[in-house]
Amino acid sequence: MTALDTAHAPADFAHVEGVPPVRRRRAVGGRGALLLALKLLLVLVFGLPLVFMIVSSFKPDLQIFDDLGSIRAFLPVGRLGLENYLGVFDRVPFAQFMFNSILISVLTVVFGIIVNSMAAFALSRMRLPGRKWLLGVILATLIVPFEVMALPMLWWVNQLPYFDGTQFVQGWLDTYTVQIVPFIANAFSIFLFYQYFDSIPRELDEAARVDGAGWLRIYRSIVMPLAGPAVATAAILTFLPAWNQYLWPLMVTQSEQVRPVMVGMDYFKLLNVSWGQIMAYASLITVPVLVLFIAFQRAFVNSIASSGVKG
Repeated sequence: MTALDTAHAPADFAHVEGVPPVRRRRAVGGRGALLLALKLLLVLVFGLPLVFMIVSSFKPDLQIFDDLGSIRAFLPVGRLGLENYLGVFDRVPFAQFMFNSILISVLTVVFGIIVNSMAAFALSRMRLPGRKWLLGVILATLIVPFEVMALPMLWWVNQLPYFDGTQFVQGWLDTYTVQIVPFIANAFSIFLFYQYFDSIPRELDEAARVDGAGWLRIYRSIVMPLAGPAVATAAILTFLPAWNQYLWPLMVTQSEQVRPVMVGMDYFKLLNVSWGQIMAYASLITVPVLVLFIAFQRAFVNSIASSGVKG
């Protein structure tokens, strides 16, 4: 074989094996460009409404409507200012609403992780009679819309005793309790923990039982420390619905001292509607959640990937 033949040998072998390297690289490059274009399209679909909301929060109402027909609607141009944000704090007790939402969401997440993980631990690790049927009943509640349960729940919480600091009174209405307790137990979180606990080797339980550990000790010292991904997933997926809750607080609260931020949006629909202030209010209640998700995006994706969720 001559030197010229040797130089052309790899290309000839590549033709024998299948697609030529140049054509293969072009195909890979084409798929990469298509994937990049799809990602950019998704960024535009989901990102432009947020950009429009934040940019409009700095514009007067007339300029918002004037810019709607052009690209200026997404650009910080024109007469910009903080008047809309100042108007938000003048129109509603925003600090109180924000504190209420944070308190309700955090307590719902904390108590939810404890209650749901303990329920899932009992269904997964303890040999209880009928536990499969019980898990099926719990999962069946996922197909029931909240609107169907809202009125029965409203009746029940109005019958329960509540300690107001001095005496017991009837009804939980207009309290933090009525916005937290009904949403602590969550069927999806129980199923999430159940799936993850079921993947942990049961030999760890048997070794702990030999050492004299009870079920509570096994749950606290062995299973839960290994369930970090499931805890992260359940925490995020519990926080978002608690933060976005609107219908239930609207039904059960009357005073501003316990109302969350989502109900505060109704204040801007009364009398003179200011779209600039609405955009400012929406930005204030959206940006913290957006920043939280971006900060913990990697942990959220990793927890979803490793939490044992199965179709």
